[in-house]
Amino acid sequence: MRADDVPEYVQDGVVDCGITGLDLVFENDSDVEVLLRLGYGTCSLQAAVSMEDSANSVEDLEGRRIATSHPRIAAKILADRGVKAELVRVAGSVEISPRLGLADAIIDLVSTGSTLRTNGLRSIGTLFESEAVLVGRSGSMDIEARKTLTTVLGSVINARANRYLLCNVAKDRLAEVTSLLPTTGSPTVMDLATPGVVAVHALVPAADIWSLLPKLEACGASSILTLPVERMLP
Repeated sequence: MRADDVPEYVQDGVVDCGITGLDLVFENDSDVEVLLRLGYGTCSLQAAVSMEDSANSVEDLEGRRIATSHPRIAAKILADRGVKAELVRVAGSVEISPRLGLADAIIDLVSTGSTLRTNGLRSIGTLFESEAVLVGRSGSMDIEARKTLTTVLGSVINARANRYLLCNVAKDRLAEVTSLLPTTGSPTVMDLATPGVVAVHALVPAADIWSLLPKLEACGASSILTLPVERMLP
């Protein structure tokens, strides 16, 4: 089903849980509970104007006519910032509104910004951050089932962001190696058959792997391996 419809189906109890965008949950003012952020489909609701426009911030949109596919979120955030503007709801192709003379600016979802640039627009501020989320009906009694589902999905999400690192190092350089490891827990250190050498096992953030490997090598680490993690519970 369409992501737009998921919050309503969950809210009405047609399904127990659903996956949709966080922006759609807020835009529809759905009576659902966000159970888990899934870490993909990230984007942001941004205000944008034409390249030639003098506006440099959201506050500069005071009194302007703004096209958007998210009028509820836009209205709330603009009100919170004390900005009074006229909102025009547009279902699709929001980016062409300024060219057609329908609006002076837009508030729309942006992921890479390429669509804005293609249409001669530039961002002047972010109003809302969104991503895919798991939602459940508010007040549901299926607590254990929800817990199981969020634990299973959460373990995969946590695992994707980490790598399992293994390496061998001389005991007299162990402190150097462990000081480099960007891990919140203590690494596992095991004696090897070769006297004076230990094996170090640790979970490290995937984003740090490429910068970490040459540093470990410089500290005398050898037989360095990195492995994907299938499941991980914090």
